[in-house]
Amino acid sequence: MGRFVVHRLFSMVLVLFAISVLTFLIFNVIPNGDPAGRIAGRTATESTVKQIRHDFGFDRSLPVQYGVMMKKVFTGDLISYYNQLNVGEEIRKGLPRTFALAIGAALLWMAFGVALGLYSAMRAGAFSDRFLTVLALIGISMPVFWIGALMSYYLGFKAGIFPNGGYVEFADDPVQWFWHLVLPWTALAILFIGIYSRVLRGNILDTLNEDYVRTARAKGLSERQVMIRHVLRNSMIPIVSLWGLDFGAVVGGGAILTETVFNLQGVGQYAAESIGKLDVPPVLAVTLLGAFFIVLLNTIVDIIYAFLDPLIRLT
Repeated sequence: MGRFVVHRLFSMVLVLFAISVLTFLIFNVIPNGDPAGRIAGRTATESTVKQIRHDFGFDRSLPVQYGVMMKKVFTGDLISYYNQLNVGEEIRKGLPRTFALAIGAALLWMAFGVALGLYSAMRAGAFSDRFLTVLALIGISMPVFWIGALMSYYLGFKAGIFPNGGYVEFADDPVQWFWHLVLPWTALAILFIGIYSRVLRGNILDTLNEDYVRTARAKGLSERQVMIRHVLRNSMIPIVSLWGLDFGAVVGGGAILTETVFNLQGVGQYAAESIGKLDVPPVLAVTLLGAFFIVLLNTIVDIIYAFLDPLIRLT
């Protein structure tokens, strides 16, 4: 197990390096033209462009440019020339809000996805199974910005049950923090609940036909013990992998629409506003953050995957 973990961590470092190089090339080399002009923005003066060209080393070789860019990103020296704000500070302000949204929604979609998937598998072919299948398909088909807007309008603005937007810091008022996030959590989780319940249902039905399940029943284990110890544990392996990738994607900007609809001012909304302004430094930093977080979560999931299935450690 230790050898597998070391191997995966080494692979993660190589992938992160490759992502940083590719991101640098996409933003600074491939588009052609002057990268200093793109970073400076549409209203920059010639003196500002020259200063950026010097600060970022765009008048030097590509390896030097890459090193300077990565140093600015990871030391927090990257500046948005649109509003003269530090990009690292803005991301740090938005990260707690994005994490609050992502963690709450991830726990919600995992809990309901597993519960509904398990129930559907145990009731396969019954009316309740078909009904949950229809609900899952509806949930998968609804865009998050649409369901979020409907919730915000009808449950927030019209009914006044929930706040229709905004964010309250947990330290200021934990109750209001929770109440402001109920609708964003639900809107973001609906799509994933439908997907996870369908995937888990299919995995369970496939696992029920395995030889080791019949052997467990032949040994006299109760149906509850068979389902929990053998069927559910093995069926959860793909779900754990899927959860890690989805959670990483949400933190890395996948919640951009949810944050924008509910005005949470997280990292995703910050990226969306920067794209609208053609503000390159924030988009570059958020792109790297999202990619790195997805790779990190994927590595963690692989390690958990190997713990659940020892055969994975041999590959």
